[in-house]
Amino acid sequence: MKPLEGIKILDFSQFLSGPSAALRLADLGAKVIKVEKPEQGDLCRSMYISNCYIDKDSSLFQAINRNKDGISIDLKNKDSKNILFDIIKEVDVVIVNFRPGVAKKLGIDYSSIKDINPLVIYGEITGYGKTGPWKSKPGQDLLVQSLSGITYLNCNKDQPPMPLGLSVADLFSGQHLVQGILAGLIKRESFHEGSYIHVSLLESIMDIQFEVFTTYLNDGHKTPERSEINNANAYISAPYGIYKTADGYIALAMVSIPHLGELIGCNELLSYTDETKWSTNRDEIKKIIANHLVTQTTSHWLSLLEPADVWCADVLTWDKLFSTEGFKSLDMLQEVVTPYGTKFYTTRCPITIDSEHYKSSKSAPVLGQDNKTYIKER
Repeated sequence: MKPLEGIKILDFSQFLSGPSAALRLADLGAKVIKVEKPEQGDLCRSMYISNCYIDKDSSLFQAINRNKDGISIDLKNKDSKNILFDIIKEVDVVIVNFRPGVAKKLGIDYSSIKDINPLVIYGEITGYGKTGPWKSKPGQDLLVQSLSGITYLNCNKDQPPMPLGLSVADLFSGQHLVQGILAGLIKRESFHEGSYIHVSLLESIMDIQFEVFTTYLNDGHKTPERSEINNANAYISAPYGIYKTADGYIALAMVSIPHLGELIGCNELLSYTDETKWSTNRDEIKKIIANHLVTQTTSHWLSLLEPADVWCADVLTWDKLFSTEGFKSLDMLQEVVTPYGTKFYTTRCPITIDSEHYKSSKSAPVLGQDNKTYIKER
């Protein structure tokens, strides 16, 4: 039995943030009913990354909305809304991710939903919060990353700001919403009260920077300085970074510089016995390491460093990663089957409970797929 079996969720959200939260809750056993507009549906259905699509929907839509039921309903139609209200009475959780004011205009804001279902856990994601001058800005991941300062932590010192290669604001806000919803469900069991849970993309991406923010806030607001070479963290001293080898790349984390020099046979590193210089002379040290590591293969360096318990790793492409026994042992992939019989592969829920990996072959719903179940029989 999965931990959230018996929990019913009405998911009004689109794109990535809200749907990713609903997906995780579905993987943990909740019944998720995705609500979409008739004819068009979630705009993410046509948001293609590359030219990959599955049964005419984007692979992104299929990945983020698998394991859900789906209904299509016109939220601007009074009769349809009355039908929807009957469903709202029976659910435990409602998820939305509209711009501030849109949910109220549609009659599905927290106050309206609470009038129908006082014990509801209402989860909302916005771009920048519900107050302040940014509240109406488009909550799009790249824009949020750009405003958050996180782009100045990537690449080397002389390179322009660079966003992370994933929609991290969307995905972290989704997981933060899951945490809030689970807390709300526990609160309801203890106090017989509903909850309003709010998360914003900007707050979530700020939260994942808490480590570097704390340093900035307590060291005189000094701007973090990226390394000139092999930057991986603006605050961590040498050798922290990814280095080119004769046939690939190797990642080095924290290690004593003289000890590293002894292990890889680089005499130039032996004189850096003063640990403070590993930070103040970071770029100088990294250049020495880079010039030395490029002379041999990745496997050669790993054979010297791993037995000495130095924190290091090969830098794998996805092809190489998927072929490793380490990846295979995780059992991270699952096969999903669409209503049309199309099979595709995606990742499973990463949470293991009582040694069980949670998988489901259930795909994202076809638009209006479950209308008969949830609407026409009423």
